[in-house]
Amino acid sequence: MNKRKTGALYEQRAALFLENEGYRVLERNFRCRQGEIDLIALDGKCLVFLEIKYRRDDRLGSGAEAVGFAKQQRIIRCAEYYLAKHAQYAAMPCRFDVVSVCGGKTVLYKDAFQVPAYV
Repeated sequence: MNKRKTGALYEQRAALFLENEGYRVLERNFRCRQGEIDLIALDGKCLVFLEIKYRRDDRLGSGAEAVGFAKQQRIIRCAEYYLAKHAQYAAMPCRFDVVSVCGGKTVLYKDAFQVPAYV
């Protein structure tokens, strides 16, 4: 299975996991010039931008550890674009979560990173 198909499979699994956790998935693979957000969902009254990371095993670290500063900045810029285009969500509290799928274990990291104060 190629990386794109593998990624799609684990994003689907993550979406089902999140729905079981009470999230309501709004968008999958939202793309814009600034980048891509794997999933956008509602968790109660909070709009959540989610990055899904899959690792076969944790020898090179967890999937969550793979969301470095540069990736976070791309996700933040994409989220800003999404909010500008979807005014109905502009006043909602937002956060950035990461779902790490490592081996057979799925872990949700709520509020995994935040928008820096200087942005």
